[in-house]
Amino acid sequence: MGQTVTGTQTKHRREGLGPLLSQESFEKLESIMYKRSAEKGSCLFWEGDPADKLYFIIEGRVRTTKTSDSGRALTLYLHHEGDLVGQMDPFQDSVHSFSAEVMEDAKVGVIQRKDLEVLLWQHGDLAVEFMKWMGLMHRLTQTKFRDLMMFGKTGALCSLLIRLGNSYGTEREEGVYIDLKINNSEMADMIGATRESVNRMLSDLKKEDVIETVDGHIIIKDLHYLRDICRCENCPKEICRM
Repeated sequence: MGQTVTGTQTKHRREGLGPLLSQESFEKLESIMYKRSAEKGSCLFWEGDPADKLYFIIEGRVRTTKTSDSGRALTLYLHHEGDLVGQMDPFQDSVHSFSAEVMEDAKVGVIQRKDLEVLLWQHGDLAVEFMKWMGLMHRLTQTKFRDLMMFGKTGALCSLLIRLGNSYGTEREEGVYIDLKINNSEMADMIGATRESVNRMLSDLKKEDVIETVDGHIIIKDLHYLRDICRCENCPKEICRM
């Protein structure tokens, strides 16, 4: 059995839930968490597993993936410290529609569905704030599918670069420096494209002086260009993220 998560362990790691939950509500939520470690390469859950738990990321990174009919794993989200990962449906026997793979050694707080349901029933304020989180995740999914379906692969790639900048970027004199190292194959898995097409699109963006790469890191030099291509709606960063 894992250890219970304490406030001092997670109080400073609330970037994902922070904008949605009050400190009081978060403390109620973490009171039912128990902590466990997860090694890089392991999975918190697989597509088709019972959706009876949520996972709060204390340390590390987790990506959620969906397997296509051809067997290809498409990346849906990149989660980091402060994010809540999992699926909450109104159906008792629901199963996960995606898998959650640990990208680097992580610590997570595990929340049992049955414990969460009792907590939400007891505390209406927490229930309302938790519904906001569910609504945010739904909106995030909607905007990602909009970018993938409506503006072609180039628009999807430009949207991906914007999201990477919002989630992992730091402002520098030359532009937005993306701290996360990501290769072309990984980006291809995020937009449902081939590695070769991503290579070609990135090359075109470099020729237009929109981006450059330094030691494997991407620098966005012309953010407005990317926004124009994907017809950016200036969504808040809580939505326009990985």
